[in-house]
Amino acid sequence: MNGTSTPASISTKLERIAKLAKQMPGAPLRTLAHHIDIEWLREAYRRTRKDGAVGVDGQTATEYAAHLEGNLRSLLDRAKSGDHYRAPPVRRVHIPKGDGSKTRPIGIPTFEDKVLQRSVAMVLEAVYEQDFLACSYGFRPGRGAHDALQAVWEQTMSMDGGWVLEADIEGFFDAIDHARLREVLQKRVSDGVLLRLIGKWLNAGVMEEGAIYHPDSGTPQGGVISPLLANVFLHEVLDVWFEREVKPRLKGRASLVRYADDFVIVFALEQDARRVEEVLGKRFAKYGLRLHPEKTRLVRFERPPRGRKPERHERPDTFDLLGFTLHWGKSRKGNWVVQRKTMSSRLTRARHRISMWCRDNRHLPIKEQHVALSRKLRGHDAYYGVTGNIRRLELLRFWLRRDWLKWLRRRSRAAARQNWEWMEGVLKRFPLPPPTIVHSVYRT
Repeated sequence: MNGTSTPASISTKLERIAKLAKQMPGAPLRTLAHHIDIEWLREAYRRTRKDGAVGVDGQTATEYAAHLEGNLRSLLDRAKSGDHYRAPPVRRVHIPKGDGSKTRPIGIPTFEDKVLQRSVAMVLEAVYEQDFLACSYGFRPGRGAHDALQAVWEQTMSMDGGWVLEADIEGFFDAIDHARLREVLQKRVSDGVLLRLIGKWLNAGVMEEGAIYHPDSGTPQGGVISPLLANVFLHEVLDVWFEREVKPRLKGRASLVRYADDFVIVFALEQDARRVEEVLGKRFAKYGLRLHPEKTRLVRFERPPRGRKPERHERPDTFDLLGFTLHWGKSRKGNWVVQRKTMSSRLTRARHRISMWCRDNRHLPIKEQHVALSRKLRGHDAYYGVTGNIRRLELLRFWLRRDWLKWLRRRSRAAARQNWEWMEGVLKRFPLPPPTIVHSVYRT
């Protein structure tokens, strides 16, 4: 299900759950928890990351593995017996954002809780993968951010750009109403054991600086169950509503593409776009959610006129999605095509992180620094290396060379005399990897 080898018996169970869900579309499934046995927990343990930070109990994955079989059997007994399992609070820490000026909260469950959440997520995924629509891409097996971006590219190209409704749900993961989420879940899953466990995770609370508080909204922070619950919620709130209620009432073509809580809707006609823009906020408010007033906007994205330079009023706007700014540009053949470039804020963030790494590791031998910096560039290209983005890949390398020289010159008084000519010699001995287009929009 997630790209790893799975024991045959687990695969059989997953197929059985999926088949049942497919045979009973829209019906609540009552007997699911019995699939979770000791072998199921072993597989959930195997799929759980072992290198994460520790939760409130301080237990590491290595310590848990020291008595793995006993721990898993104890966990299974407590999870199935009802009141004997208590979901521990999530430990909250704050990590710096890209530029280092702000922080964002991160939730860290205990390792045992991660294993149990993974086991429940495996069941729910088998069910909901039969229900989720093609417009949904985030946190689903076999789908990723570049698939969502490809879908937007194809839709905007086929509609000559059209009109794009760029939306942002304000504080989504912290704003999901627990009561509403339970209502949505119970439409498809009525197994008491699973619903009870999910309820305990929703009410487990957050520990920060020694104090525990219990928010009445939001999904379990940092837990593997959180993205799946969020997907289930938005499937009901947005995807099904748009595909079954909104699209049949529109006069022209329209397409929704959603990756987790990030989504855009592409319209062929302006009047359709404005009608949906008017009702979208009301739809989200019905479920306790709010669209960000400054980050939600309607964008005129029509293809520029062919054969001449567009007038100022004819120039299409741009919009952002999943770290990219989408805009119209000329292809090598001189045709107008939708292109993607790294968002300016993401490019600045990448530069800042690399510069800070150069500062903190300037004492290392240049050869070791080169290996690490080359790895960072390849990692950046693995995501941002898309058709039409070569200039921004080159810009990051330009900044990297400048920042690398800046911090190498601060290694000592002698190093302070080094200049760009010296740096060019370093780069000849240790060349950086060239920009690489990893993801082509022209898929074969």
